[in-house]
This record gives sequence, C-alpha cells and structure tokens, in this order.
Amino acid sequence: MNINDQKKLLQKELEKFSFILGEILPKYLDLLKKENKNDDEKKELIQTEETLLEINTKIAEIKTKLDHALFGEKINLYYQIKAQAKTGDVNSKIYLEELKKNLEKSIKTDSFYKKN
Repeated sequence: MNINDQKKLLQKELEKFSFILGEILPKYLDLLKKENKNDDEKKELIQTEETLLEINTKIAEIKTKLDHALFGEKINLYYQIKAQAKTGDVNSKIYLEELKKNLEKSIKTDSFYKKN
C-alpha cells in the first residue's frame, strides 16, 4: 500500500470516527444535562462517559506518538545536516536554512510540538 492509499484510508477512517463521535456527543451532553434520569439513562450516561474517556486517552496517546515522531526525527535530521554544513557542504547549508525556518514556524505556530 503506497502513501496515497494510506492517506485515503486514514481520511476515510477519520471521517467515520468523526461521524460516530458526532452521534455520541450530543446524546451524551443531553443525558448529562437531564435532571431526572431514570436507571437506564444513568447507566447509559456512565457507559458513554467511560467510553469517551477511553477514546480521549487513545487520541492523546496517538497525538503524543505523532508529535514525538515528527519532532524527534526533524531534530535528528537538523543535527545531521548541521554537521554536514559545518564541513562546507553548500547543499547542506541551504537545506539547513530551510529546516531552521520550518522548525521555527512550526514551534511558533504550535502546530508541530507542544511541550507540557
């Protein structure tokens, strides 16, 4: 499976996930706000909340893995290119400047890595 196929599959799964979550959340919020819940509604609320907490944990784990992989690999590449640039390699110097700009932009816009 090539990257385009993987991207399509990920998009499809994310859309499906988003759709299902879009059905669960409003019902959960309605149950949460409801004052006089019967026993079935209380059970459903508890089960839904447990499910949402599990999902939230998994999403956080995925996001952390992704952030660390992207940031860590980019930093490793940065230092490898920096070492090559110090030897006088002109192409490495040009690439190093591009990497610096991309890293700075990503960090400033908080789109790349969020440190807790």
